[in-house]
Formats: sequence, C-alpha cells, structure tokens
Amino acid sequence: MMPSCSPHAQIIFSHGNSFPAGTYGVLLRALEAKGYAVHALDRFGHDRRYPVVDNWAPLVDELMQFCHAVPRSPAVPRYLVGHSMGGLLSLLAASRDPALASAVVLLDPPLVTGWRAMLLKAGKRTALAHRLSPGATSHRRRQEWPSVEAVLQHFSSKPVFARWHPEALHDYAQHGTRPAPTAEEPSRRLLAFDRDIETRIYTTLPDHIGGWLRRHPLQCPVSFIGGSESRETRMTGLSAMRRLTHGHMTMVSGGSHLFPMEMPQLTADLIDQQLREAPTQPRSAP
Repeated sequence: MMPSCSPHAQIIFSHGNSFPAGTYGVLLRALEAKGYAVHALDRFGHDRRYPVVDNWAPLVDELMQFCHAVPRSPAVPRYLVGHSMGGLLSLLAASRDPALASAVVLLDPPLVTGWRAMLLKAGKRTALAHRLSPGATSHRRRQEWPSVEAVLQHFSSKPVFARWHPEALHDYAQHGTRPAPTAEEPSRRLLAFDRDIETRIYTTLPDHIGGWLRRHPLQCPVSFIGGSESRETRMTGLSAMRRLTHGHMTMVSGGSHLFPMEMPQLTADLIDQQLREAPTQPRSAP
C-alpha cells in the first residue's frame, strides 16, 4: 500500500494472530490518507523459513527481513506499528536492530512480564495452560464455507464480530479466507490463516520480553494504544507498559482487544497523534 503523493513517513504494520494484513484495510487506508507509506506482511508464520517456536524468535526474523526488503529513504522516518502479536514482534524487532525504526506504536499487545511471565513459562509445560489459552478453541474453528457471502454471514452473527466496522468485516471475509473452488462449489472459500499455525502462536506466547529488554534496551520511543474493554489487557496488566512507554498511553473508550477493526478511523487518528507526539528519548525496560 502506498499513498498517492510523497509520504512524510513510512509505517511497517504487523497484524494480530489469525488476521491477515488485508483485514486491516480500512485502518491502513486511513493511515495512507494521512500521508504515510504503509507496508504490511500478509501472514506471519506461514513461511517455512520462519517457523513458530517458543517465544517467536523466527517470527521476529521474518518481520526484520520484511523491513529490510522495503525500500527506505534516509529522509523519511520509519515507524513500526503492530496489533496484538504484531505489537510484540515490532517491539522485539526494534530492540534487536535500533536502526530499524524511529518509533514503535503498540496496539493492545499481550505483553507478559514479571510474575505473570514466570507463570506463563511454567504453564507452557502443562496441558492446563493449553486448555486455558485461545489455542484451546482455535484449532477447532470452522475453516470452510461455500462462498464469501457465507463467510460474511457466519462471522457477522457472532457477538465479537458484530462490533466491527462493516467494511472491516467485509475485508476479513475477503482476505481472511482464500478461494478453494471445486466442481460442486465453484465459490468455495477456506480460512487463509492456517488454524494450526494460529494455535501454535497462542501456545508459544513470549515469556522472556522483560529480561530481553533489560539486556537489549530500546533506542526509540514506544507508545501504547489499548481498548478500555480489552480482556487481554486486563489479563496482562498495564504496569509494565507504563514503565516501557513512560506513560505515553491512550485507551480507546469502549474498545475491545480488536478495536482496530471496531473503530479503524479513530485508531488511525490515534496512531498519527502518537507518532507526531513521540518523545525523542529512548525507553527503559519494563
């Protein structure tokens, strides 16, 4: 995605687990309209060179490789913006390569540190932890429909998707599935984001970020935008995020963890505001 005029900045956007980049079309187009050149990797974890393993190091490699492949002008600042999983990948990538970005904006990432991280690490060894994570249901979710219209009808009937902006839901029906025609069903669609990969991402959530950032402190400012009704934010807490961002945080009133799809224009406005107000000093570890 590119703006029609010369961009004043570049954004590398990273999606959340199970939502291909095309799902965020309304948000990304709104950012383009503000003068950003937006680039996004379509699906993390689907390239065999970057498998999903504990703490996601290969996925960070995948993001960094994507960033390095995107042409960049020294006169145009680059920002990393990521939702949920994409936020953590952006954070880790920026800490590994300080030259990668001028600032990072995190959209409701599941940042687990301190005692929660110790519990997460211990829990990964037990079946109970897997049963309590979203991966307990993701590997069983429906993955086939007779048409795009059937996809749209299926998801619009679910409460979590009923809150979405209509265009975002349409984008998910279109880009969250892929054509898989048969002689009997020429309009057949399959889930685009492999549900086994989705499940592995959930069950390998990073538990090392606090220690990693203490050893590899960020050299660019970080800001946070979260949903006031986000279950994920309530579970992980905000104390570490406050330390990481030095309080450079905004909460979206009424927004869930999926607020970028619920209120994409507002999300674009807040991202733009955070980037324009980004302080110049680097951030300390959580």
